[in-house]
Amino acid sequence: MSCVKRETYLVKRRYARSACRLLFAIGWMMGVLASHAVAEPLITAPQEVRVFDTPNDGGESLTVQWAPLATDGPDVRYQVLVGDASTTDPQRLMVVAEFPSNAKYVKDVKTAWWTRTAEKTWHQTMVKSTKGLEIKNDQSYAVAVAAMQADQRLFSTVQVATPTANWFNWNQLNNLIIGLSFGGLVFFAISYAKRHEIFLRRIPGLDAVDEAIGRATELGKPILYLTGAHDLHDPSTIAAAVILGKVAKRAALYETELMVPHREPITMAVCQEITKQAYLEAGKPDLFKEDANFFITSDQFSYTAAVDGIMLRKKPAANFFMGHYFAESLLLTETGASTGAIQIAGTDADHQLPFFVTTCDYTLIGEELYAASAYLSKESVQIGTLRGQDIGKAVILVALAVGTVLATVGVVTGAQWPQFFLDLMRDLK
Repeated sequence: MSCVKRETYLVKRRYARSACRLLFAIGWMMGVLASHAVAEPLITAPQEVRVFDTPNDGGESLTVQWAPLATDGPDVRYQVLVGDASTTDPQRLMVVAEFPSNAKYVKDVKTAWWTRTAEKTWHQTMVKSTKGLEIKNDQSYAVAVAAMQADQRLFSTVQVATPTANWFNWNQLNNLIIGLSFGGLVFFAISYAKRHEIFLRRIPGLDAVDEAIGRATELGKPILYLTGAHDLHDPSTIAAAVILGKVAKRAALYETELMVPHREPITMAVCQEITKQAYLEAGKPDLFKEDANFFITSDQFSYTAAVDGIMLRKKPAANFFMGHYFAESLLLTETGASTGAIQIAGTDADHQLPFFVTTCDYTLIGEELYAASAYLSKESVQIGTLRGQDIGKAVILVALAVGTVLATVGVVTGAQWPQFFLDLMRDLK
């Protein structure tokens, strides 16, 4: 009996060992399969791929969008493939872009919310001309997207699209509305100025114009007027030419000599006509001299040396420095100050303002130069334009303050709704 029990015990023990080995083998195989599944997850082909002409541009590009995959991550990469429109096999297309699957999203593209055609989490990239491939307008192209991981490479279906030039950039719609609104505001201000008197802040530098011209008349010395270093493409030169007309009219009334040396021939010709008109308006056309406006040279420091020589020889009693200036500003104003002249400057060149403020009696700072003609002439069109611009600047300052608050709220709270308002004030391409 003991032998039978012993044999039964040995049989059971062998079965138990075999079962343990089998369980161990099954567990080991499952562990290996699980580790491979973690290391190499199965990927799927890109889904819901859209290929279309890039909106709001001049053509020669296509936009590709597709939905994100559950397996997106740094180990998975995307390829964008492009080729001839007749190609139906994606493997025959040329790779024009490759990037990780956690990059290139709709949210990364600078477009307004009113022009987006997909969710922010979707992938988006643009196909442009590259080496070996030229994207042309009105020519069709086959496009596909591939997902890759290790040795796996799965393609989307091939789609055909044609790039074309667009007539209107809808991303700039907000800027169009803002521009039209600002223009309407200026026209309204001009209309209001024609019917009502608008107060203008006193500008001490312009109040001193009569004083400077009067002193030159008393001393029997000329007036020197400079229009700056730029030509008439610069707004500051135009403003300087407008102010010249007012100064020339006062000089004509007081029968005081006026000297206007120039660096630009075209500016000289325009200022000659402005000066001539000023003398006609003053009723002194016989006092007008063609050579009151004269050309010296276009070279910066040759011109400066020549004007300094005029200051030292003629010793004008009043010097006007209007327009845009560079390094010559201090050389001119220091020489003028040494002759004892009253000096009035006006410029939008912020890097030269310290020199003018130091060496001149009065300085028109920045946009005061543009307000000067309205202040001197008291014309309703110029005053209305000035008032409309001031209101527009106030609106812009308020928009900047509100935009700063909204952007801060969006960053701190992570909310998306402030972006809807920020897009309205952005300059989007």
